[in-house]
Amino acid sequence: MAPESTMSQAKSLPPAAAPRKALTLFDASLVGPAIGDAFRKLDPRTQARSPVMFVVYVGSIMTTLMLVLSLAGPGAADSGFILAISVWLWFTVLFANFAEALAEGRSKAQAASLRGLKTAVMAKKLATPKHGTPWLPAPGTDLRKGNVILVEAGDVIPIDGEVIEGVASVDESAITGESAPVIRESGGDFSAVTGGTRVLSDWLVVRVSVNPGETFLDRMISMVEGAKRQKTPNEIALTILLVALTIVFLVVTVTLLPFSLFGVAAAGAGSPVSVTVLIALLVCLIPTTIGALLSSIGVAGMSRMMGANVIATSGRAVEAAGDVDVLLLDKTGTITLGNRQAAGFFPAPGVTEQQLADVAQLASLADETPEGRSIVVLAKQRFNIREREMGALHAVFIPFSANTRMSGVDIGERQVRKGAADSARKHVEALGMPYPAGMGRLVDDVSRRGSTPLVVADGARVMGVVELKDIVKGGIKERFAELRRMGIKTVMITGDNKLTAAAIAAEAGVDDFLAEATPEDKLKLIRDYQGEGRLVAMTGDGTNDAPALAQADVAVAMNSGTQAAKEAGNMVDLDSNPTKLLEIVEIGKQMLMTRGSLTTFSIANDIAKYFAIIPAAFVGTYPQLKALDIMGLSSPDSAIMSAVIFNALIIIVLIPLALKGVRYRAIGAAALLRRNILIYGVGGIVLPFAGIKLIDMVLSALHLV
Repeated sequence: MAPESTMSQAKSLPPAAAPRKALTLFDASLVGPAIGDAFRKLDPRTQARSPVMFVVYVGSIMTTLMLVLSLAGPGAADSGFILAISVWLWFTVLFANFAEALAEGRSKAQAASLRGLKTAVMAKKLATPKHGTPWLPAPGTDLRKGNVILVEAGDVIPIDGEVIEGVASVDESAITGESAPVIRESGGDFSAVTGGTRVLSDWLVVRVSVNPGETFLDRMISMVEGAKRQKTPNEIALTILLVALTIVFLVVTVTLLPFSLFGVAAAGAGSPVSVTVLIALLVCLIPTTIGALLSSIGVAGMSRMMGANVIATSGRAVEAAGDVDVLLLDKTGTITLGNRQAAGFFPAPGVTEQQLADVAQLASLADETPEGRSIVVLAKQRFNIREREMGALHAVFIPFSANTRMSGVDIGERQVRKGAADSARKHVEALGMPYPAGMGRLVDDVSRRGSTPLVVADGARVMGVVELKDIVKGGIKERFAELRRMGIKTVMITGDNKLTAAAIAAEAGVDDFLAEATPEDKLKLIRDYQGEGRLVAMTGDGTNDAPALAQADVAVAMNSGTQAAKEAGNMVDLDSNPTKLLEIVEIGKQMLMTRGSLTTFSIANDIAKYFAIIPAAFVGTYPQLKALDIMGLSSPDSAIMSAVIFNALIIIVLIPLALKGVRYRAIGAAALLRRNILIYGVGGIVLPFAGIKLIDMVLSALHLV
């Protein structure tokens, strides 16, 4: 097809979707729908999913019915008092619904933004999988697995695929939220492209890897929408505990009515406690705070994971991340930067360092790899050795080969080589020269420092060793120390020899390492740790990682990785950053910490309510109970009303904490427990006393009771 046709077709393609917008905590686009959802959630079928709040819901209905009865005739309590109690009980239910709806709204917004990326575009379908061959326009929805398409600068990639030819800059901000473009090219670990992203420069020939409806975007949407409703094992266990506490308080409250009737009859004075007061007492005593926020904590945890550009298949995966106690981390790209750089020249006996640098630079002049370029630069920096033109030397570049494990140049009859130690030995011996005895010691010394040794030979003469150092990422040692304080073991996995692996492991501060690792070794290591009762997390991006990912408790697949790896993992990192595993663990722990802290706070809250409601409810029959009114509340009605109002308002106050999560701190379990008890246990006792007293003062000042 003609170039003009190509240009016109490219212009007809719609632009890629805008980058995902970050939502604030109380974003206007979330609050409005959440208020509407709070009322829609008053459906009994919805309320029944939360046993604790269902009790409050039933109590609200009962007080409303008693209000109607009191308006029809004299009742056991004042109509105004019943009205106030009923209104605040409904507020309690609505506030709980609002918290859940606000958390769900964030997930819905995330799913909607992802759904907006599914733009119908025309694809350039190639009959022959080769750039420059004719193409025909075809709707993106008609593409099938195995089809080959062309995408050029300005085109939106219509569907997921694998680059089989070309290299191009791609804008993935719509998926990852990252504005910087990424390079996608054929071969290697960065050949995967995602539908909905846009090519900024050059061109790509892409083989479609999925059918419509099975794309990564489709999976992301189903993950975000499907995960938020699933209760995690810890959440289920906590729900059972809360139900048990609710049943206990329900039995206690029910028995108080006949007790009150008997007490009044025996004393011949006072009046029995009203059903309205008993309902207020029950609602205040059961763990309504954590019951109201439990669901929103789980949903918010999923949202925070999504905010970190990680898609989790379920809340179970997020929770498991919080319980992880072993991290398996690849060396290259995770612990180290991944680009080895020349760090030193170590000459053989009888060779000067400058002579070694000169020959090493000569062998690297045509080597465009980062390692090769770093050798040229280091020789120039150390000895001011200028680069030479390969053409002027009439040199022939010998590229690296997996068979020879060497590269270099041929200048006439002169053979200059650099490569692995054993390959260099074979090369020298093949030329009829002995391999220097001291070279083995030099190679071992470099390996012990965690570096990679390259032996340089000029013909049959061994010149020495070039040290290639893989730089450990800045700050990674401190992060590993934090994980250690939390009781998490870090294990480095590498294909390097044991000497190199041990050196890098010591420099990075990991607890253990697995050297010369194969896929089978990874799988065995995971099973061994799981056999000890540990939860294991790991990352992977290749098909060979799929078995280990499937076995791990938390398996994070890279977005740029293979389809097999993505399917084996229970999380997908959109940024394809292996270090993200550390952040995932932190988010998981933060969710567990938030749930534990708010549970502690909720249970501690009850103590103040004992001193507020119980004396108020029975002081008419037993005046001695006035001594328990340590807050000095103005009246029994005011005490009960203040406790109910505080019980409702505290839910609203804690919504930001439930959605944002408790601040993560890298401390041990014992220290974390002490901090939790001090802040949320003691704080949960003190705050209600102050809050109830303040509300009582306001009610009295306004003459509302």
